[in-house]
Amino acid sequence: MKSSIRFKSFSSGSSGNCYFIGIFDAQRKCEAGILIDAGVSLRRLRNELAADGLSYDDFSAILITHDHNDHIRSLGSYCKKLQKPVWLTPVLRKSLSVHWLTGEYLAGVVQTLDYDGWNEIVPGRIRAKCFIMPHDATETVGFCIELDGQRYVHITDAGKMTPEALEYCKSAPSVTIEANYDPEMLANGPYPPDLQKRIRGGHGHISNFECADAVAAFAGEGTRNVFLCHLSEHNNTPALALETVKERLPIRSAMTIIALPHRSASPLFEL
Repeated sequence: MKSSIRFKSFSSGSSGNCYFIGIFDAQRKCEAGILIDAGVSLRRLRNELAADGLSYDDFSAILITHDHNDHIRSLGSYCKKLQKPVWLTPVLRKSLSVHWLTGEYLAGVVQTLDYDGWNEIVPGRIRAKCFIMPHDATETVGFCIELDGQRYVHITDAGKMTPEALEYCKSAPSVTIEANYDPEMLANGPYPPDLQKRIRGGHGHISNFECADAVAAFAGEGTRNVFLCHLSEHNNTPALALETVKERLPIRSAMTIIALPHRSASPLFEL
């Protein structure tokens, strides 16, 4: 039986972000896996992995999208305790080498991402390309990841979609993409005007409608899974995000759209 690709979100939102994706054999044993971002504690990570019969041994590396705290909050602990390779762009490597959460722990574990080509994360099994996304961090990247040749694209914390990001999404059966806020909820919610301006200003976050337009632009017959991530607890709801995206799409019975939970873990999805 052919191996399968499985994906899990541990947390997706301003309280913390961390995701797992891996290659599994016919007996559901993980053969190769990675983490994306490090925004949950080691204890929680261990417990959530164990809930699906997994452990720290089932991922070999950590990819980081950007240097905002909700994505790197526990990266220092991961580096210190797990000693797994941490893949960073040159810009993020420089930033995190002096960041108070990570600086003293990165020595000896950092691997530098090449902007221009494929990076062999788990040689022969998992490789990744990074691409720049507009967001008000030091630098923010999305990832196109190939696991035994099957593509997965991960985009979170982006002020807007880019043509390059859309092209990667078109090439992947499974995509995680931000659907952060509903514009009406944001305008009428608790956030002050300056924060609202930052969120919708092109270097903040993607709205439900912008996410819907992006999904409509990249989804095709080969698209099987779309995961909506980083939903705001104050300016969005899972039901509203799903409704907005689905209304923009023609009927595609083979495509699954799921809003990832903000603070809790998702199931271990088979892609």
